[in-house]
This record gives sequence, structure tokens and C-alpha cells, in this order.
Amino acid sequence: MERKLKLIWDFRGPTAKHTAHHHEIHLKEYISAKKLSIDITGSLDINTMHSIAYLVVTESEMKPLRDALKPHRGQIYEE
Repeated sequence: MERKLKLIWDFRGPTAKHTAHHHEIHLKEYISAKKLSIDITGSLDINTMHSIAYLVVTESEMKPLRDALKPHRGQIYEE
């Protein structure tokens, strides 16, 4: 089984929660348009001034998606 990676976008400030949620909507649209093999996305509040949006991809899909979507960081995805 191929390793899964989590591409992460960080949002900070008083509108972070809203921005992360909105970014997740665009990630879902991108998955649909590109017919990606995995459709795991999410947004998560770290605290009141920091939220993230994320997209899980397979390791083989990571480089072109990273270059196209420009996430702030990434990590290994663990279910």
C-alpha cells in the first residue's frame, strides 16, 4: 500500500477558521476536477487564531500537486 501524505495550509488571525473552511471547499473542487484517487480533506482549528486546511494525497501524486497547489507544509498521514 502506498504511503499517504497530508498537504497542509496554515491560516492565522481572526478570520483563520473561515478561511480554512473556505479553502477546503476549493480543495474538494480540485479533487473532483482532477479525479484524484483519494478524496480526504478537512479543516481543523488549532486555536482561536490558527486554523488549517488539508488534503491527503498518495506519495506518487504528491510532487505535481505540491507544485500546483503550493501547500505551506506537509506530513505523513496516519489514519
